[in-house]
Parts: sequence; structure tokens; C-alpha cells
Amino acid sequence: MSESKKPQPGDVRGAAQAALQAAQEAASGALRVPAASAQLAAQLPGLLENLAAATERLNATLDRVERYMALADPTLQAMDRILPQLEALAAQRDAAFKAVSDLPGVGTFGRITGLTPREDPAQEKGTKKPRRKG
Repeated sequence: MSESKKPQPGDVRGAAQAALQAAQEAASGALRVPAASAQLAAQLPGLLENLAAATERLNATLDRVERYMALADPTLQAMDRILPQLEALAAQRDAAFKAVSDLPGVGTFGRITGLTPREDPAQEKGTKKPRRKG
């Protein structure tokens, strides 16, 4: 939307005031307007100006969000393409880890190298291993 086509808040306020004046003139000739209605009608130009300013800020924010999404779109598409491959790789790693951990001696090797915890989870609940002497 170009700048020349956007209504300015001052233009909206002027149009609302002109409409209010015309309505008051028409109403004064036909019937008397209650004071509360006249007060509400007097506040209308300010409310319309605030609405125009809020709409302009909202449009600017939406434009910014659209630009961010346009920048992020290629990354999100690449992640969508890579995700199934990563899930398959994680599943293969889990299967390989389970197969290797079932081999005899792997648990001992892991404890010696520090790759697995030294104590079993059942023994961590307060029971201690006896110390070796020597």
C-alpha cells in the first residue's frame, strides 16, 4: 500500500468532525439531542483518530512479521527435509548402542574408561560397595 493512499489521522479526524457537525445541525432541526448522546458524539473524532493510529501500528507490525517469516522460510523448509533423516539416524544409533551394550565385557570397559557410571542405580540409593583392601 503506497503512502499517498493511506488516510492520515488528521484527515480522519476532520472528516469525523464534519460529520458530527452535520449530524448535530440535522438533529437540532428535527429533535433535541440528549446531553449524554452529544458527549458521546463529541468523543467520536478522538476515538476514530486513535483507531486509525492503532491500525497503522498493527499494519507496520504485520509487515515486519511477514518479512521475518520470508527470511525464516528457507531454513524451516530445510529443517523439514532433514528431520526424517535425523530421526532415522538417532534410531540407528540407539539400535547400535543396544547391540554393543549386550556384548560381554562392554559394561566393564565402560566403567574403566569412565563412559558409564561406576555404580548401578540400585546401589546409589544408600547401599555402598565394600572397599577393596590393598
